[in-house]
Amino acid sequence: MRASSLPDSCTTTLETHLFPVFSSSSSLTFAVFSCLFHLCPRGTLSRVPACLLMRTHVCVTLFVCLLSDAATHQFTEEEMAAARQRIKSMFYHAYNSYLDYAFPYDELRPLTCDGQDTWGSFSLTLIDALDTLLVLGNRTEFQRVASLLQDTVDFDIDVNASVFETNIRVVGGLLSAHLLAGRAGMELEPGWPCAGPLLRMAEDAARKLLPAFQTSTGMPYGTVNLLKGVSPTETPVTCTAGVGTFILEFATLSRLTGDETFEDAARRALRALWKTRSDIGLVGNHIDIVSKKWVAQDAGIGAGVDSYFEYLVKGAVLLQEEELLEMFHEFDRAIQNYTRFDDWYLWVQMHKGTVSMPVFQSLEAFWPGLQSLLGNLDSAVRTFQNYYSVWRQFGGLPEFYSIPQGYTVDKREGYPLRPELIESAMYLFRATGDHTYLQLGLDALESIEKIAKTPCGYATVKDLRDHQLDNRMESFFLAETIKYLYLLFDPAHFLHGGGTEGDGSWEEGGEGGDCVLGAGGFIFNTEAHPLDPAALYCCSQHAKDRQELRDILISLSQPAGKNGSSQSKRSTKQTDGFAHGQSESIALKAGDRRTHPLLSCPAQPYSARLAVLGQVFTDNT
Repeated sequence: MRASSLPDSCTTTLETHLFPVFSSSSSLTFAVFSCLFHLCPRGTLSRVPACLLMRTHVCVTLFVCLLSDAATHQFTEEEMAAARQRIKSMFYHAYNSYLDYAFPYDELRPLTCDGQDTWGSFSLTLIDALDTLLVLGNRTEFQRVASLLQDTVDFDIDVNASVFETNIRVVGGLLSAHLLAGRAGMELEPGWPCAGPLLRMAEDAARKLLPAFQTSTGMPYGTVNLLKGVSPTETPVTCTAGVGTFILEFATLSRLTGDETFEDAARRALRALWKTRSDIGLVGNHIDIVSKKWVAQDAGIGAGVDSYFEYLVKGAVLLQEEELLEMFHEFDRAIQNYTRFDDWYLWVQMHKGTVSMPVFQSLEAFWPGLQSLLGNLDSAVRTFQNYYSVWRQFGGLPEFYSIPQGYTVDKREGYPLRPELIESAMYLFRATGDHTYLQLGLDALESIEKIAKTPCGYATVKDLRDHQLDNRMESFFLAETIKYLYLLFDPAHFLHGGGTEGDGSWEEGGEGGDCVLGAGGFIFNTEAHPLDPAALYCCSQHAKDRQELRDILISLSQPAGKNGSSQSKRSTKQTDGFAHGQSESIALKAGDRRTHPLLSCPAQPYSARLAVLGQVFTDNT
């Protein structure tokens, strides 16, 4: 069927939606959705079955004709390198503008070329962008800014700060920078990563947040004064994410410093929130943290809730804990049962499961990436395609998008250069290798350059319908959006576990340098600050495990005497699981001579070294 022989509505759909899609995407599902969605006039979704029956034959015939042209463009190494260079140029245009016009304020105002304080008056953009400098390979500027922050940032100030935002941006940013300091070539304190100036700054910032957690329920207030604590007039109502988005940063702090206060506070808040879910397994949007009553009872995966679910999954991975993953799986069953409709996720009443808001929020676009971490690729891909269709409609994701109307929601038409869809594209490209996700990255790069660029930065898009701009550049544009874009086009980056032995793909750390760090498995917090699980193990569990192993092996090598015999039997019984299946014990027998220190394996390369409980031991251990 030729386009000219189709109804006017389908011709319009072809010209404005399907042809651009087919030029860059191989997804038939995406194209089917786009055609059917736009062939069904606005306001007719209540009659969707009838509409689809009338129009399906048009789309099916169309796809048969176009299928041969639907192959995704395969990006070459040269094209990906060119994209990375463009992303670097974008970063430095924004970053240098902040330094020139806004520092030491929190954020840049890109239309008036000046700065403003927004979240607490501690040079927020500089803290948020610090690890991005290293991601882009700029070690010199990373070192300069890390030193500058130590000299200029003071958290002992009379400022009301968001507990949630300060945690994810400031505490998370400082922790990430601390864990990357070795790779950045900074001079490290003895015992790093269990000590260091950036770690002390992160601890100082987090300690200022602890008064917010001193409640009868353990759930924190939303705002705290960094000097005076929680105001007596502070509202007890806060969003769900504001209660459940601390376990990554606070557990990392506790494991690195040995102070369990932070992790205990985060866990108490998580467990208190868990107990408030409804009979059908959902949580609402805002809760009174004192009475534990839900003030806003809309349940969904978007604004006000999103990072709570994210931290259950990532916390389970970072800390290797089944409890957090079981919590998420129980929530996910309810989410799939009550909120998912045709691979969209709507908002429903938390007690009844009835639809309350049939909208897609831009913050929900993290969900396909999270699903990919759990291996739910089919669902993740289909949902991503829905979200990508909205991006292509506007050149960005509006804050709210009405699914029945297929258009923006009044007063929610803006796009503050959020990263969530790009984040999901990065995860899905890693999982599938499908270059459709690279095309989204290129679309995003070109959209932001065309729509949001100003002489001194990049501006929030106030209205995606006519591309009006707002005088604000959020710090997450440098911390998240640009970082995820760059990592999308750099699959061999060290944060993806890329590199080989000898090129700096891993580092030594801990007392005596006997911890292996940075070898992969980084977990991004909700502000895209990478955390290294190996560092947590190094500072909290490593010494205990080494001593336990040493005791076991020494006990196995003791001569079998009157007392040694029974001791040896006990030790052998305790270590049956360790030695099972081995033809010989790795411990020396009585009378044998030792040629290398205990737990030593001088063999090269890295893959041949002895690894016990994930820890690598070398000759000089």
